[in-house]
Amino acid sequence: MKGKMSLLLCGVLTLGCLAGCGNDAQTGSEAEGTAEGARTAEGTEAAGNDAAADTGASGEVVEVKIWHDGDENIMQTIADCANEQLAAESVHVTFEKKTDLPDKLRMFGTDEANGPDMYMYAHDTLGSFAELGILAPVTDVIGEDVLADMLSMTVEAGNYKDTQYLMPVYYETLLFMYNKDLWEGEVPSTTDELYDYMVAHTDVDAGTYAVVNQHTNAYNVAPFIHGFGAYIIDEDANPGLNTPEMIEAVTYNQKFGELQADGDYNTVTALFNEGKAAAIVGGPWLVSGMKEAGINFGIKSLSDFTLPNGNTLAPYSGVQSIGVLKYAAENKKDAVAKVLTAIASPEVGIVLANQSNCAPANGKAYADADVAANEMIMAMKMTAETAQPMPNIPEMSVMWGPAESLLTAVNKSGEDVETAAEKYQQEALTAIENMK
Repeated sequence: MKGKMSLLLCGVLTLGCLAGCGNDAQTGSEAEGTAEGARTAEGTEAAGNDAAADTGASGEVVEVKIWHDGDENIMQTIADCANEQLAAESVHVTFEKKTDLPDKLRMFGTDEANGPDMYMYAHDTLGSFAELGILAPVTDVIGEDVLADMLSMTVEAGNYKDTQYLMPVYYETLLFMYNKDLWEGEVPSTTDELYDYMVAHTDVDAGTYAVVNQHTNAYNVAPFIHGFGAYIIDEDANPGLNTPEMIEAVTYNQKFGELQADGDYNTVTALFNEGKAAAIVGGPWLVSGMKEAGINFGIKSLSDFTLPNGNTLAPYSGVQSIGVLKYAAENKKDAVAKVLTAIASPEVGIVLANQSNCAPANGKAYADADVAANEMIMAMKMTAETAQPMPNIPEMSVMWGPAESLLTAVNKSGEDVETAAEKYQQEALTAIENMK
């Protein structure tokens, strides 16, 4: 996943038949993504074009265009739901798919004729777009009341340098996912107990494991890093690879890595789906493969695991959010505000949750009975209380390499943790300096 969570979030696929907001939500469809950021081919039709626009009393419909790089079925659902609410407002929203969206926005972010009015993408790219000067603060368009019902973590994700640029729609986090037919007894509530279970139920030579995780992937090890009070990079762009807290976290994670497989995405996913691992640390993007493999799986929030220091595991979260281009904020403010307000509604969140297993940003959506009964979504909601949004500063883009080199040096090569931490801290500092 790492810095490519933005790709992962946009790779979520809806496997069920998607209905409009006015229809009963259909549960049972899964959100599936790929850790490698695989994407579907760029569509030629914009989501929402099939929806009939009600011109209302004013006569002329204002078209609002949102670029995205995600699954078109999910975007169509959002468009249908929003346009249903906008039917009497003389406003119509369309979603248009653009592969390599960051590059497209850099090219057309100031081009009113050829660019979008808004974009929907994972929040971790925000800093780069904000520094380009192409975005208007979303609070210039909508009031704070529109964000009032959003989970605080999702709002935080869209804030850059004390300015709220993004409105959240839905989010994802890592989860503890286990095979109920292989796991023996209750899932532990502490990481030490989990480690003891792994010792008793892992046979590395036979290729069978209690728990598998991408133990050299910084995104997947982040729950331990944050739980020990460490950070890969702070909000002031200071790398933290050689701090005492990071050294403690990496050392603690090392013993877990010794009882896990090689660590790459394809390996750990195959081990779990083939029944050679009883549990895996992953996310909603794994669900489709689990069901295809016929696995009777359960889900536990990583926030349910307590570390020896009393803190819980705290993974990163990626938040799919909407940003507004400056020219749209200046020339289509009322129409853009109406679209954002419609998409922010709990009704949109409920439909996304029930049809696509997307965890809504709007907290009121969780009052829906079907949403509240969804084990995975409720586990992500619990995790959101401790999860940290991926850093949205531009410097984060060069931190994944040094952080994963540190984990690889320790977990695969057996290098001294402090020595490796100092080495890759210097590498990170150099990479950040080279960005200037």
